[in-house]
Amino acid sequence: MAGTLTPERTATRLCELSSDARAAVLLDAAGALAGSSESDPERAEALAQLTRELFETVDRATRDWDADPAEQIEVQVPGGAAYASRTPRWTLAVVARRGALSSLMLYDLRAVLGELEGGAPIRVAAAADARGAESASEEDAAGDLPLPELGRDVEDEEAPPAPRNPARRRAGGSARRARRAPRRKDAT
Repeated sequence: MAGTLTPERTATRLCELSSDARAAVLLDAAGALAGSSESDPERAEALAQLTRELFETVDRATRDWDADPAEQIEVQVPGGAAYASRTPRWTLAVVARRGALSSLMLYDLRAVLGELEGGAPIRVAAAADARGAESASEEDAAGDLPLPELGRDVEDEEAPPAPRNPARRRAGGSARRARRAPRRKDAT
């Protein structure tokens, strides 16, 4: 099937999606290296070995817990971070720069693994400058939004009133009203 993500290309795909990703590897269910973003085979195998050791260590540390094995791991070190996610068939790990947002890196890992396992391809919006300055309009940008309702024109619709927060009202509302009460002018 055209456009299907292959194991050999999965790690490279992850690095293409995230500007924070520096290197990535994909391991199969047996722990064998199935794909890497690294062109140097020794570096790729070293990263694969570190990924195996990371999950083995976490599995050993949590084996007495009454829980399923960890599906995702995040490790922060002074020079960067490592993230890994696994399914029954695959383990995908990435080394990222220190400023990477954990939630986005873990989301990208899950999304790429989902695409590898036959899920929908990840849709990447084109940058405005890549399309040309003449088409870089607000309407074009709205077409790239993941939720169509975010790009619709809402000027004609009446906005619903903001919900009141009853907890805030109870927590000192009377004292606040007393401070804001207008001062009476004495009749002279």
